[in-house]
Amino acid sequence: MSNSSNSAETYYERHIFFCLNERKNGEACCARQQAQEGFDRCKSQVKMANLAGPGQVRVNKAGCLDRCAAGPVAVVYPEAVWYTYVDNDDIDEIVESHLKNGKVVERLLTPRGVGR
Repeated sequence: MSNSSNSAETYYERHIFFCLNERKNGEACCARQQAQEGFDRCKSQVKMANLAGPGQVRVNKAGCLDRCAAGPVAVVYPEAVWYTYVDNDDIDEIVESHLKNGKVVERLLTPRGVGR
């Protein structure tokens, strides 16, 4: 990861937020789509790749991100890139391609306009 002066200003180069929201009324939600497992996998992969920490990557839990119909979802900032993932291979690809190398994983992009 680059260690530009911008990294000092932003503290983390990238954040990835995982929706872990669970709806009690039976509506679609990320929690019912193994979102916690995706979060756990991402966090461990980021640590194993030595990408965690200031100036690098932060893996965060989030409440509802209001894109339930596409769940499970995660969003990477500052690029505001939304991902829909289904398994560990998808998470690993996001970590390697986007979080480590800055290359968006086109095949996992959440379809535009899909919301709750």
